[in-house]
Amino acid sequence: MKKYETNRLRNIAIIAHGKAGKTTLAEAMLYDAGASDRLGRVDDGSSLMDFEPEEIKRSLTISSAFNHLEWDKHKMNIVDTPGDANFIMDTKNSLQAVDGAVIVIDAVAGVEVQTEKVWEFATQFRLPRLFFISSWIGNGRVFLNHSWIFKKFSPEGRPLEFAHRSRRFFPGILDLLTLKAFRFPNDLSGKITAEEIPGDMQEEAIKAREKLVEMIAESDDALLEKYLEGHELSPEELFQGLRSGVLNQEFSLFFAVQV
Repeated sequence: MKKYETNRLRNIAIIAHGKAGKTTLAEAMLYDAGASDRLGRVDDGSSLMDFEPEEIKRSLTISSAFNHLEWDKHKMNIVDTPGDANFIMDTKNSLQAVDGAVIVIDAVAGVEVQTEKVWEFATQFRLPRLFFISSWIGNGRVFLNHSWIFKKFSPEGRPLEFAHRSRRFFPGILDLLTLKAFRFPNDLSGKITAEEIPGDMQEEAIKAREKLVEMIAESDDALLEKYLEGHELSPEELFQGLRSGVLNQEFSLFFAVQV
């Protein structure tokens, strides 16, 4: 069994309202990291995380499931938690043993009752958290306006990436740190390609990036001083600022994906 230094171990819970896409995200993480040779699906009962007969029958998570993967020389223990109100206390119990949480929100359904409940649990245990916006269905919507989430939650947040709407370039995401567009493959090869941002989206992507960089700079006095003096923050400084801000719960980040 491979051993890891304690500073390379991460325990992450995936939390959400029921049917928001928690298990689907967990399955994608395992597959993308090479921890699984197949992409499990809840709908056809092939999920690695929802393996109990009753879970397969009902297509929902009843009790927290655990798995792990290796990424960038770190071991990540993933906890896929229930989102159904009948089993939500199992989620609360699981959050006592993790380092942080990923909150999944369905892009169509938005913030739901159990979304607010699991947020309260994460706040109670003072957990750093990220948002993952799922179920983009190719209807031309673009994840720039996140105010609909922050009517319910705080602290301040910014998207780190968003799904793009260009008919010429679809489906995929725009990464605001690199200002690159990433196209998803039509198959399950996982070979995402990086391209330039489509011209019709460059202006709004640049504006969104400026707001993100400003928020990162405000999380650290040294970064803020450099930023106010008009200097460009390096990729390493942006990464460290992001990490520090999330861990200190000064802000949250949003990720969007086409499903």
